[in-house]
This record gives sequence, structure tokens and C-alpha cells, in this order.
Amino acid sequence: MATSSSPPPPPPDPSSDADLLRHMLFLSRDVSSHQIPSPPASSSSPLRVNRNFFSVPHNIKQLSLLFEELLLTVRDDDDRCVDFALPRLASLCFREILLVLHRLKAHFDHCSARSRVFVLFRAEPLAAEIHEQVVDLATFLDILPVAELRIPEDVRDLLRLLLRQLRRSSSAVDTAALSLRRDILELIALVESGTVPDHAALQGIFRRLGIDDSWNCRHEIDSLERDIADGAAADRWVPAMVALASILRYAKYVLFGTSTPRLDTSAGADGKKSPFSEAEDLAVPADFRCPISLDLMRDPMVVATGQTYDRDCIVRWIGSGHATCPKSGQVLAHLELVPNRALKNLISCWCRDNNLPFDGADDTSNKQADANNATTAVANKAALEAARMTASFLVEELAAAPCTEAAHRVVHELRLLAKHGSNNRAFVAEAGAIPLLLPLLRSDDAGLQVSAVTALLNLSILEANKRLIMHADGAVDGIVHVLAEGAKWRAKENAAATVLSLSSIHSYRRRLARHPRVVEVLLQMARHGPASSKKDAMAAVLSLAGDRENTGRLVEGGVVEAALEAVGEPEVSEEAAAVLAAVARRGGAEAVAKAKGAVARLVGLLRRGSDWARESAAAALVAVCRLSESGVVAELAAMPGIEWVIWELMGAGTERARRKAATLSRICRRWAVAVEAERTARFSAMSITTSSTTVA
Repeated sequence: MATSSSPPPPPPDPSSDADLLRHMLFLSRDVSSHQIPSPPASSSSPLRVNRNFFSVPHNIKQLSLLFEELLLTVRDDDDRCVDFALPRLASLCFREILLVLHRLKAHFDHCSARSRVFVLFRAEPLAAEIHEQVVDLATFLDILPVAELRIPEDVRDLLRLLLRQLRRSSSAVDTAALSLRRDILELIALVESGTVPDHAALQGIFRRLGIDDSWNCRHEIDSLERDIADGAAADRWVPAMVALASILRYAKYVLFGTSTPRLDTSAGADGKKSPFSEAEDLAVPADFRCPISLDLMRDPMVVATGQTYDRDCIVRWIGSGHATCPKSGQVLAHLELVPNRALKNLISCWCRDNNLPFDGADDTSNKQADANNATTAVANKAALEAARMTASFLVEELAAAPCTEAAHRVVHELRLLAKHGSNNRAFVAEAGAIPLLLPLLRSDDAGLQVSAVTALLNLSILEANKRLIMHADGAVDGIVHVLAEGAKWRAKENAAATVLSLSSIHSYRRRLARHPRVVEVLLQMARHGPASSKKDAMAAVLSLAGDRENTGRLVEGGVVEAALEAVGEPEVSEEAAAVLAAVARRGGAEAVAKAKGAVARLVGLLRRGSDWARESAAAALVAVCRLSESGVVAELAAMPGIEWVIWELMGAGTERARRKAATLSRICRRWAVAVEAERTARFSAMSITTSSTTVA
């Protein structure tokens, strides 16, 4: 990480001395408005790191009076422009001062965008850089020919005073800042040892940082996490910053309590989500989420089927013995992973546009991370201990919650904590959160129910937590209750996503399907819910359909009819087609073949569907044609333009779609040959019969 912002581009050369003065006046006012680090809105004692951080903006404000005074000479008494030219030496000095002002502005802008902890930990290089600029400014003011400028005597006196102040500049860091940094490092060491820090000590450090309420603490955590993600490997302070971010999160709950969740307006009466569906964060585009973890992908990788997953998730999936695509259920032709650089760039741009950290890994960063593992180990241990303390504190608060409102606040925080990081999910579960969350799935408070099922979903992403959930008393019944009677569609969607997450384990997939109501409520949701709910329900059904033992239950529950209805809806067509293909391939081909309009709908998807939808439709048709005993091939061959549709898919579909299209083409050709042979044989038999009758 660079010690400061990158050097600013050189300013445009003003065309005249008057333009030069106007530019410097504008720039000096901008610089004088800064205060580094920016104090919280409610803080009465901003952090003091170096005297220049506070004196320079004031000094530049005094300098702006010189520019204002000189600009008065540009116009006459009637406010008309007059010819204006500075003495040559003065003009050269002012142009150098302009460059210094640009560098100061870049420096202050850089520091203003950083967290207060970042400024504290990097106080020495930041103070040295601003001192260097102050020395340059003093030098140019010293050689400025003030006697040749038409300015009043009081302005000359002001310049002499300003020059004396600038010459007192120092790069020394304030002793109070050094003491605060030392106390923070001692706090990190204390937490690393597993000792819960004293509340009074936490309050003292927060007060000295200028953080005195929950909002400011949340803002500092967010800023600090962005600083860490900007280029951690090159900064020796990053281990301490990582640890402190986790400690700040713990202290936020201990000192300021849990936050009141904002009103959730994610679903209206029609069940449609509003653009503000996430109360706690931005709605991440679906294509940017890993289908396994549901988190924003950091290092997207493409598997053999063409589906994209986050590297960590798909590596764990394959490493646990799976040889199929988690989303489509297809057998992987090979286990090679190809980086999806285009998607990674899109995710990176989206994060940058929304002011979010993005720590996407690449070869270089991986090497740097390996080189810094020894350095970060201690601080990571402190961060883990702080996260463990946070989880334990919140679970204890939930167990002691005196009312629904208090429980909602705590569950909302647990939900956010479990949303990011496997360690957080493990700590929350270890603290005993799952048994406390399950009764809340039946809560009459809609917001509490949404937060509880979402927290359970986030916890289920961790493999070890799946076992804890599935073996907890009433867990599946509680999830089914939300699916069937959830107060909001959002609660139902997250319950369906929980089923999807849990069913990634083969034995749990069967156990879920054996439940008397799981298939029923998922299919009800797939038929009658809004588009987003149908998509989540179909994804869960697709996961259940990955086991042959579940096919009979799914068919009896009406999965074929529900999927055929959903095929015509663009938002759900991909999942619906994949369900039909999975059911047909695992013993349900006859049920698909007998369903009214199945072939016509699948052929329609071949014509107009997305790449994945066309691939799944082709796979479903191949399975039905091969495995069913009905006249599906004749119906398929009779579809208008089917030859062109298959030919087009063979040329422009995905690799698997091209293979399936070629198989369909062979099936149709063989059927046509067989029909022609049968017709020829029938004609020959009729001819022989006619000849025999004539002879007789």
C-alpha cells in the first residue's frame, strides 16, 4: 500500500495571471476546508496526529486572503476587467505554489477518505509528506517579491506572520497519538490471549479516537475494512488493522448495544421486491453471487459445465468427493477450473462504484499473501478471538432478550455477523445460536421471522453447521413452517435457499425429501409465488432432484406440471428446465413424456431460451426420447421447423447443448429411417396381397 495518494496530475497551465489567481483562490478554499482526520459528527475532540493536520488548513485560509486582495486589482472601480500582469518572479512563484496546493489537496483528500485508525497507524509517513509540502510552500513564499505586489500593508504583515508559522512546521507525531497507538496494540495483544477487555478501557480508547456512538463506530469499521482491502500485503500495519476491525465490531455491541433494524420493505402486497430489498446492505446482483455460498464472488472460476462458482467454494465441493456440478447436477467431464476474468472485472467495477471493498485474489496477491502469512498470524489470531467474543456476547444477549424487539435487534446482528466469513459462522454456531433461532422461525413478528431464517441460512453455508441444523430438534419442521406460512415472501425465499444449502449434502437431500411436506410446500411456492420466490423454490427442487430416490416423491407431488408452468416465465425458465432434465434423467422420463404439452414447451425453450435453458431443454428431450415408452419422438419430429432448431443449437449452443442437439438429431434421423422402412414394408406387403388376389 502506498503511503499516500498517488501524485496528482499536473494542473492545467492558466492562460493568464488573473486565471492563475482565480485557480489558486479556489484551490486554497478547498484545502482550508479539510480537517484530518475528519471528526465524527458528534465528536467534540477530534484525533490529533500532527500539528500540521490542523494548522495547514488554517494557514492556507490565510494565504487565500492574498489571492483575494490581488484579484481586486483585476477590475477597476466600475467592475470592468483591466489588463493585469504579475511581476515575472511573482508569477513563477505563484505557479510553483499552485503545484504545492494541488499536492496538499491530493494529500488531504487521500487522508479524508481513510479511517481514523489508518491515519493513526500511518502517522509518521503521512506527517512527513505534509511537512515536505509545507517546507516547499514556505520556500516559495520566502522568495515571493512581496514588495512588487500591489497589496495593503496589513496583508504584507499577514504574509510575514504566515511565513513564521510555516517555518515552525514539524514532521513529529503528537505524543498523544503515539500513546493511543501503543494502547491499541496492547489491547490487541490482550484480546489475542483470549482475555475479554475491560469495558472502561474500551471506552477510553474509543473516546480518544473520537468514536462515541454506534453510527460512528459502524462508519469507522466500514472505512477500516476498505483500507485493508485496498492493498493490505504491502503495509506492515495491516495485521493490527485486521485485528482492530474485529475488536471494533465487538466493542460496538458491548458499548453501544445492538442496532434497531430498519423497516424491511422488501416485499409488498404483490410479493415483489423493492429496489431497497436489503436493509443492511446493497442488493448484490444474482450473477455476482456464488451459487454455493450465496456470497459475493471474489475469485470466480468456471467448471466443465460452464457454471461459475467462487474458487474457495468449488474447491471445497470437489475436495469433499463430489464430481458433479452443484447447480446443474451434471457430471463434470473434468475437474479443471478456469478463471472467469470477465466476471471478476465486472464484480470489481460494481464494488468500486458502490464504494465496497473487493479483495479478489490473483496470482500476485496469492504470492504476497503467502509471503506475509507469518506476519499476519498473530493479528489474525486476535481477530479470531474478537470474533469469537462477539458471537458469544450476541448469543448471550439473545438468550436473555426480554422482548421481541430486543430479540429482533440481536438476531439482526447475528444475521449480519454470519453473513461474512466461515469463522464467524463457526463461532456463532459454537456459541449455541441455532437452538435459540429455531423457535423464532414461528414468531408472529414478521421482521424477526425474516431475520431468524436468514441467520439460519447464513449459518448453513458452513459444512459443519449443516449437521448441527439437521440434527437440531424441530429444525426441518421450522423451515417448512416458514415455507408454508411465512409472513413475507422474503422469509419464504430464504427458507427455500436454506433447503438448497442443506441439500448439498447427499444424505440430507434424501432426508429433506422424505419429510411429508417439504416437496409439497416448495412446489406450492414454485407455482404461486412471485418470480423471485419461484426461482428460489425451483433451485431447491433441482437440488432435491439430484438424487434418484427422490424422483418418485417429486413426481407424485406434481413437479413436472409445476416445472412446465414455470418454463414459460423467463425469470425461472433456466431452473425449471434443469428440473425437468434432472427428473427425466433419474427415472421420471415417462412422467415428463405424458405431461400435456411437455414436448412443445421444451421445443419452445430450445427456440427462445437462454444458453443454460436451451441446454437443459435439450437434455430433457434426449432423456425422454430414450427412456420413455410413448411416442415422444414422433411428436418431436412433427414439430414445425424442429430440424432447423436442432441444427442451430448444434452450431451456436454450449458444448453440452451441442452434444445433446447432435443426439436429438440422430434420434430423429433413426426414427425417420424406421418409419420409412415400416412404410416400405407395409407397401410391399400390400403389393404382394394385391398380386395374390389378382392371380386368384
